[in-house]
Amino acid sequence: MEIVHPAIETYLEEVAPSSDPILREMETIAHRRQFPIVGPLVGRLLCQLAMMIQAERILELGSGFGYSAYWFAKGIKPHGKILCTEGSKENAAQAISFFKKAGMEKMLTIEVGEALEIMEQYPGPFDIIFMDIDKEQYPTGLEKALPRLRRGGLFVVDNMLWFGSVLTNAADPDVLGIKRLTERLYHSDALWTTILPLRDGVSISLKL
Repeated sequence: MEIVHPAIETYLEEVAPSSDPILREMETIAHRRQFPIVGPLVGRLLCQLAMMIQAERILELGSGFGYSAYWFAKGIKPHGKILCTEGSKENAAQAISFFKKAGMEKMLTIEVGEALEIMEQYPGPFDIIFMDIDKEQYPTGLEKALPRLRRGGLFVVDNMLWFGSVLTNAADPDVLGIKRLTERLYHSDALWTTILPLRDGVSISLKL
């Protein structure tokens, strides 16, 4: 199921095109490889969120070849740092290459391995934690991330509508993981949450 009508997405992408050749290259690679990325509409949102709270330290749980991290880098303070986690050495190397090409390599640290295990090594606090890992791990991700997020920081999660599958009674572990996380986000006394139906659904939770 398309969350946003494709014509609306096309309109928004055309009315606010990116002039950054590195982003366009990354988008071309993602299209060619059929590799999931957040896309330019969510990317602009991530950049804006970093600008709004003047983020200096960002943690990404699941980074691919650095597309979302690159958008964060455009919004973070000049001396800011982004810690990325990625299971693939090849994707991690590609992310480093893109950041070097942009002259932003000092902003990036990327750890290869399982995101939730890597996070255990970093107590924080972080200004933003962005999660895009296996969906069945989402509830555990929240549990581990929340103590590492500063008060006033943002916990942002991609794929929160999972192509409309959240409307079904599917017993798929990914669907159940997203539904459990959604319930915990909205019922948490420590967070104020909104889910935006942008692309595949993005949740933004403010730590109170």
